[in-house]
Amino acid sequence: MTATLTPPATTPLPEPPPKQQIRWEYPALAALLIGTGIAYLCNLSANGYANSFYSAAVQAGSKSWKAFFFGSSDAANSITVDKPPASLWLMELSVRVFGLNSWSILVPEVLLAIASVALVWATVRRPFGPAAGLIAGLVLAVTPVAVLMFRFNNPDALLVFLMVAAAWAMTRAIEDGRIRWLVLTGVFIGVGFLTKQLQVLLVVPALALTYLIAGPPKLGKRILHLLAAGAAMLVSAGWWLLAVELWPASSRPWIGGSQHNSILELTLGYNGLGRLNGNEHGSVTPGRGDMPPGGGGGGGGMWGSTGITRLFEPAQGGQIAWLIPAALVALVAGILLRGKAARTDGQRASLILWGGWLLVTGLTFSFMAGIFHQYYTVALTPAVAALVGIGAVQLWQQRHRLWVRLFAALAVGSTTATSWMLLSRDSNFVPWLRWTMLVVGALATIAVLLPAPRKLALVAALAAAFAGLSGPVAYSAQTIATSHEGAIPSAGPNVAMMFGHRPGDAGFGGPGGMPDGRNAGGRNANGARGTAPGMNGTMGMQPGGHPGQLPGGANDTAGQGNPMMGGPAGGLLGASRPSDKVVALLENNGTDYTWVAAAVGSNSAAGFQLATELPVMPVGGFNGSDPSPTLDQFKEFVADGRIHYFIGSGNRGGEEGGFGPGRSGTGAEISKWVQEHYTATEVDGVTLYDLTTAH
Repeated sequence: MTATLTPPATTPLPEPPPKQQIRWEYPALAALLIGTGIAYLCNLSANGYANSFYSAAVQAGSKSWKAFFFGSSDAANSITVDKPPASLWLMELSVRVFGLNSWSILVPEVLLAIASVALVWATVRRPFGPAAGLIAGLVLAVTPVAVLMFRFNNPDALLVFLMVAAAWAMTRAIEDGRIRWLVLTGVFIGVGFLTKQLQVLLVVPALALTYLIAGPPKLGKRILHLLAAGAAMLVSAGWWLLAVELWPASSRPWIGGSQHNSILELTLGYNGLGRLNGNEHGSVTPGRGDMPPGGGGGGGGMWGSTGITRLFEPAQGGQIAWLIPAALVALVAGILLRGKAARTDGQRASLILWGGWLLVTGLTFSFMAGIFHQYYTVALTPAVAALVGIGAVQLWQQRHRLWVRLFAALAVGSTTATSWMLLSRDSNFVPWLRWTMLVVGALATIAVLLPAPRKLALVAALAAAFAGLSGPVAYSAQTIATSHEGAIPSAGPNVAMMFGHRPGDAGFGGPGGMPDGRNAGGRNANGARGTAPGMNGTMGMQPGGHPGQLPGGANDTAGQGNPMMGGPAGGLLGASRPSDKVVALLENNGTDYTWVAAAVGSNSAAGFQLATELPVMPVGGFNGSDPSPTLDQFKEFVADGRIHYFIGSGNRGGEEGGFGPGRSGTGAEISKWVQEHYTATEVDGVTLYDLTTAH
């Protein structure tokens, strides 16, 4: 009995031929891809403009090629979004062809989902065969955060696709050692950098280690090939960075998210090291040292606690955690199963690649102290999916070994426990599912331990699949059925609030308070004050979360009690929603001005711009804290008759002590100057100042 518990140490396992085909593979693949497309397209328009911050930039880029190139927030090119523009380009081309609407913006994201599922299938299939590839593609397609973000217009959809494409190219490089695959890997990473900057580099250690260990050439040549991949990465990302740096600052938009109009500062600061250490200059919260006492146990400040369990906490767990335990078990079992296989063994190389991706990215997300949102975890979905697909096939093929069945039982048992924990966080969400899943999962855990005949083993495998996938599928179905709009969306039902803190957590400015210690001022679904209306765990607007709408659909007087969402004029995280009367007022002679209006903060400006399809200046960029424009520049624009209106409400337009855009800096200075020199007019909840008529 002892011998059967010892993993094989010498004899390599038989590998399925890379080109192996089975009758049902391509029909199954077609069903998977078509099913993914249909599911992701369902109810797509309910998301409206999704993240209006990016949708406004898409509108701008569809009107101006200069805005297209730089990723400007407005067609008059006052300031860019706080990311490079690659993710906007696909959507902008779509809008140029099909016009501005929800579908033309979001359908390209759905197409990226289908392509990503297909690439995961192709990448896993090469070393492990058709079944592993199909299982991996299915897991990716039903993971809740993937369903959310591939139906949304944040940069993450393109980022994930490019990361998977890099893994596919590296898998090809492991097979034949040709430098062209290394160069292609570098190109995919470089374009990923132009999508979301340094986040794409989280997969580079796994890619490099995989080729360094398993690449066919000799060590020296492998190192040279990796240097070539690095050069390709630098060229494919650096051409745009160089163009922006060399372009005269006076003739290009301000670089949003930077304090000194520098793309390099944005790369290394706000979107770089600041995300790791918490010192994001220009952020809504300048750094960890500026947080109130008690904010975010474990060192995460307002972004939640940091630590090894972060991905399983309420805000993140339902997004991604369902199959992480199974993926880790599959990684360990897979490495053991390869025994003393050859250095260039393709299966072990694949495990190193996907396992390294999961470990490096997961640990970074767990311990980063800066801005962290739960939807970032979509970057983990391909690695989790691939390892689950690989593990399912390997453990099935070697189930005659007792130690393999022990690993299988550990995978099924840990997955069942994780699903029970996640489903129990909302007892009202499909209440029968967690009990059914628990019973089926427990029986499956016992069943996979037994040396059963093939038919009974297949029943146990199907039970294990139900235990592992029923929770994610339920969350994904709820995500598809629910409208998601706002800056920070979240999949599944409401289980947390305030950037990873559950309702009432004292570490977030007191129970139900804001980061600076003030009360959010609205009422919760039970009528009690103290929780920020319209927010779930994300401060995004879901489920059903339009500004001013509480979980369950209760109203909050158009969101006026919520400084984060604002009302009709928007707020830090919620776009403005102007009435027809306000839109007509802005459109009247609107083309006579460079900017039909100006508003502090990008989300406040975005709704007006999308409604009128005319440029609206977002003073201070996303957070309202960028020094663009300065007060003197703004005065000059007004004197030249280039701005018609200033929108002064919704984001608390520079009120002293306010939270979000305009609380300090040039946004506050401009707001104060406008209030002192121009007359306010209230139109359907929006305060307008006509800058063509002074006091």
